[in-house]
Amino acid sequence: MPNGSLSLPARLCLLAWDPEGSTAADTARAHHLVRAGALTELAQRGLLVDDDGIATPADLDSRTGDAALDGLLELVRESLPHRWRAWVRLHARVTFDAVREQLVAEGYLRAEKKRVLGVFPSVEYALARAAAARALREEAHDVLRGPRPAGEVAERDAALAVLAAAAGLGLPSDPVAGARGRDRIAALTRRCASAAPGMRQVVSEVWDAVGDEGARAPASARG
Repeated sequence: MPNGSLSLPARLCLLAWDPEGSTAADTARAHHLVRAGALTELAQRGLLVDDDGIATPADLDSRTGDAALDGLLELVRESLPHRWRAWVRLHARVTFDAVREQLVAEGYLRAEKKRVLGVFPSVEYALARAAAARALREEAHDVLRGPRPAGEVAERDAALAVLAAAAGLGLPSDPVAGARGRDRIAALTRRCASAAPGMRQVVSEVWDAVGDEGARAPASARG
């Protein structure tokens, strides 16, 4: 996929932007989608493990070098134990904001300083590289609808496509409708769940939570 140097949550954040209208992705669903991507990447790296349904740090010292991922690791370490599903929503905006700043630093978004009512300082974010967001959408759609066997899809690409589909963000309407689409989603999910011990539990809880939010949260809701 393009933008391969970006983390999974950063790619999901970019995917959630509308490249045609540069619509801001700052919504509750986008926050939860980005957090789900961060949880998935940390689990795939073996830094968060499943302990009877609880998201648990593998140790107290590991770091990724990614500010958003390390911030989430620290938050999990310092908090009471929670199930994976709870972490999709809990303080999700913290991860979203950190990821958005990374995209600004990398030139994918731009931060524009404004004044509300001409007095109060504010910052608005705009899509700076619409072509990159458009290409990411196209390739995610190809993963979901294309002929390539799920076993040949990279784990991170499979995770990005299935999470976006679950959240209902960044893809055309009903990209995987029908029995064939459901079978494809199941195959891509198995591809991601094979990454590490306990990943099946992670996939089930995190992605179900994203799907629940996508079904009931209005796109304009704040989180």
